[in-house]
Amino acid sequence: MIYIAGIDSSIAKRVIDIGLGEGTMRSTLSAIFFTIVLGFIISGCQSSHKVLPSTKQNVLFQYSTLDALLQGAYDGNMSCGELKDNGDFGLGTFNALDGEMIVMDGQIYQVASDGVARVMDDSIKIPFATVAYFEADQTVALKQSMDCSELKTYIDDVLPAKNITYGIKIKGLFSYIKTRSVPRQTKPYPLLVDVIKTQPTFEFFQQRGTIVGFRLPEYIGEVNVAGYHFHFLTQDKKAGGHVLECQVKDVIIEIDYMSNWQILLPTT
Repeated sequence: MIYIAGIDSSIAKRVIDIGLGEGTMRSTLSAIFFTIVLGFIISGCQSSHKVLPSTKQNVLFQYSTLDALLQGAYDGNMSCGELKDNGDFGLGTFNALDGEMIVMDGQIYQVASDGVARVMDDSIKIPFATVAYFEADQTVALKQSMDCSELKTYIDDVLPAKNITYGIKIKGLFSYIKTRSVPRQTKPYPLLVDVIKTQPTFEFFQQRGTIVGFRLPEYIGEVNVAGYHFHFLTQDKKAGGHVLECQVKDVIIEIDYMSNWQILLPTT
């Protein structure tokens, strides 16, 4: 199921419950929206920033869309505290595109443009994030050296299906990992494609830590990052960032299968 929540001018909450079916899903997400709508519910109550299904497990929660971020929509009205109501694991960024977000074990960390990781206050606002309550359905011990491309192929080969969403946690020793962050932006905001042209990068050698991220189906278009999207946090929680390159050495891979997806649209 995909749940999409937005707020119109009367502050009514709209939820579209879309059944994705059992077969291979090759159509674009926009086509799915218009052709497989099973329910449309309008509630006059105040919008909630919490997940809609009664169970919090197996729900991917997303605030805003990747395309909005690509277009320079860097300010949102969801707080870090509200985001933690929807998951204890994930990634994203902060208002004004102020660094990379890592959500791990219920704590939200920022890796700013100086490469330093900091715990963020619940009041800090965000423009985009993807989180879930992580509970591993599959665990794999990997004791051979692989680069990022080989690692993704290896994970693909152990997944039960390619057209559902997965949360992925990779913990252990990395012989090499290269990350990036982005500096805080000022208005008028430049496009993201221009921001990352001058992104600071950081390198780690023989570093223990954790990669957190997701593998999302290719059919999602620009709603989120199709394929793999990884952020990294060192074991001492002092550094990290968005993963550009890696070489794993001795890691445990945990995979969470997610059958529901909720998208909450910002009201800024």
